[in-house]
Amino acid sequence: MKNKVYKISKTEAEWKKELSSDEFKILIGKGTELPFTGIFNDHYETGTYTCKGCGNPLYTSGSKFNSSCGWPSYDAALPDAIEYIKDNSHGMLRTEIVCANCGGHQGHLFNDGPTSTGERYCVNAASIDFSKEKK
Repeated sequence: MKNKVYKISKTEAEWKKELSSDEFKILIGKGTELPFTGIFNDHYETGTYTCKGCGNPLYTSGSKFNSSCGWPSYDAALPDAIEYIKDNSHGMLRTEIVCANCGGHQGHLFNDGPTSTGERYCVNAASIDFSKEKK
């Protein structure tokens, strides 16, 4: 996030002013929340999940599934919403997922999903928000 210039670019001070300490730790510090603690883990309303940092639409409720892993999981992201970054941290090879609009850390992508895509976007609930579908 630090080397690339994103469409939405803020200073660390601006991020800290807009985000809670947990949101900052995850979105900017690339942290993670404890499993089964996030507000959106067992959330299944109809609508769109957006980046907590910039409001960019990332996932639809139709792509959400219960993975029982403790974090919100999706089998697909909206087109061009996510950037995929090779992550060799913690002694393993993973794919980090960040918001393509602001670079905010979302979580990681795994190829162990139970749906037809075979993918599991494992997302920190603190890095997203939700916009309920209007009827």
